[in-house]
Amino acid sequence: MNSEKADSLPSAFPSPWASEWGQDSFGLYMDLDYRGIRQRFRWITPGTFLMGSPESEAERYDNETQHEVRLTDGFWLADSACTQALWTAVMEDNPSRFQDDPNLPVENVSWFDIQKFIEKLNTLFPDLHAQLPTEAQWEYACRAGTRTAFSFGESITPGQVNYDGNYPYAGGGKGLYRERTVPVKSLPPNSWGLYEMHGNVWEWCADWYEKYPQQAATNPLGPDQGTVRVLRGGSWFNLGGYTRSAVRDGYEPVDRNVLIGFRLAPG
Repeated sequence: MNSEKADSLPSAFPSPWASEWGQDSFGLYMDLDYRGIRQRFRWITPGTFLMGSPESEAERYDNETQHEVRLTDGFWLADSACTQALWTAVMEDNPSRFQDDPNLPVENVSWFDIQKFIEKLNTLFPDLHAQLPTEAQWEYACRAGTRTAFSFGESITPGQVNYDGNYPYAGGGKGLYRERTVPVKSLPPNSWGLYEMHGNVWEWCADWYEKYPQQAATNPLGPDQGTVRVLRGGSWFNLGGYTRSAVRDGYEPVDRNVLIGFRLAPG
C-alpha cells in the first residue's frame, strides 16, 4: 500500500464504540447502536475541492465566493441527519413538529440544544468524540467529488431532493411539494453514500458564519467568535435553488424551527 493511500485511512478502525463495521460500495462504515437505534457513519477521505460556486452558476448568492479548500485529514460523518429515534433515546424528549415516524429527522433544535445532545451522547460513548462537521467538511461531503450545482448534477427533481417543487431550479419543471420532512434515507444518496445532504432539513455546522476568503484555505474552521452559526443544505420548505451544494445560511445559535436539524461527525 502506498503512503498516499495509507494516509487516507482512519487511524483506528474499528472504533471501540462501533457495534458493526465493514466496507461496501461506498467505502468504510461504522455503526453506532444505542437502545436498538442505529446510526451509520461513513469514512470521508481527505482531499482538495472548490468550495462555493462559480459566478456562472444559476441562482447563486454573493456569499458563495469560490475558493480552493484542502482537507488534509479524513473524517467520519453520519450518513443521514440525526433521527427523532436517536434524539429521543438520548434526550428522552422530542422537540419535533412532525412526529409520526421515528425515522424522521429531528427538527426544531437550536445549535445550543445540539451541544447538550452531543455532551450526553459523548458521556454514553466516551470514545465517540461526537461533534458537528465544519462547514468545509459538510460541503466537501455533500459534493462527493462533483463541481455541479448539486451532487446529482446540474438539476434536481423531487424524486431526489425534498424541496418545494413549485419552485424548481433554473427553469426546470414543477414537481411535488411534500410540505414536510420525509424519513431519513427515503431519497437517493450521493455517490459517497450520504443521504439528504440536499433539502429535507437544514443542518447546523460547527462554524461561526463569515465571508469566504478569496485565497485557498487548508482545514478552515471559521472565526473564533461571531453572531450566527452556519446552516447548510436547505430544507423541505425551500425552493430548489436553495438546496444547492454551495448554499449557506446562518442563524443565531439559540434559534430553532421546523426546518432545522443536524448530522453528527465523530471526532
